[in-house]
Amino acid sequence: MQLATLRNGVKIPMIGFGVWQVDNETEAPQAVAEALKVGYRHIDTAAVYKNEEGVAKGIQTSGVAREDIFLTSKIWNEDIRQRRTKEAFDESLARLETDYLDLCLLHWPVDGFVEAWKDLIDLYEAGKIKAIGVSNFKEHHLDTLKEAGLMTPLINQIELHPQLPQPDLVEYCQDEGIQVEAWSPLMQGKFLDIPTFAEIAEKHGKTPAQVVLRWHLDTGNVALPKSVTPHRIQENFEVFDFALDADDLAKIDAVATHDRLGPDPDEIDF
Repeated sequence: MQLATLRNGVKIPMIGFGVWQVDNETEAPQAVAEALKVGYRHIDTAAVYKNEEGVAKGIQTSGVAREDIFLTSKIWNEDIRQRRTKEAFDESLARLETDYLDLCLLHWPVDGFVEAWKDLIDLYEAGKIKAIGVSNFKEHHLDTLKEAGLMTPLINQIELHPQLPQPDLVEYCQDEGIQVEAWSPLMQGKFLDIPTFAEIAEKHGKTPAQVVLRWHLDTGNVALPKSVTPHRIQENFEVFDFALDADDLAKIDAVATHDRLGPDPDEIDF
């Protein structure tokens, strides 16, 4: 397993298990337990996913100790707008049946995010969160926090994949010591439509999905693939025994169209 070290010294596994659109009752307990059995030690959920209870059940079923798991959740937009970040955080802890988070993020840069960030800093300084960050923040949102004289986020979780590599934002984050995390790292399956990944996969004796995830690792991104299918959960974790070469990386660079699969953070209405 590869680890990244955050600016405050906290280590984060570079392949995490995402649970967006994973059902709380039927899928989350089983999928999380399976991921932990395979070897994942990083689970990424959010209040708005409505599956924190299922994640907690999966952790308990797995038998893996809580302190060995890097657990992330996120403060939802309505809680940010209503200035109830600390209350929302406590509610997530209760649903996750834990007394701390390894990482807590502001989910989107909606109205009130500066005040919400101050609240996350308070929780971090109180020792209730090991690392704090943001999600879907562009450069100008991060500049707003900087202009307010506040702590720089340790992480920015953004839509990022070969189709949308966001080089300017990634460079900004690297310059500021902000670790980039990628959501929809597998392009919501669209990598299957691009022959480049199959060609590189054949060269390395790997699958196209493993090539895409290895691209994330080789470019320094934490990636959060999601699946509820046991063999895919395992496949997505078996990416630590090879590396892409310069020729591979150049071919993948050529895939970029800079088109989003998800919403633009400047245009959201939720």
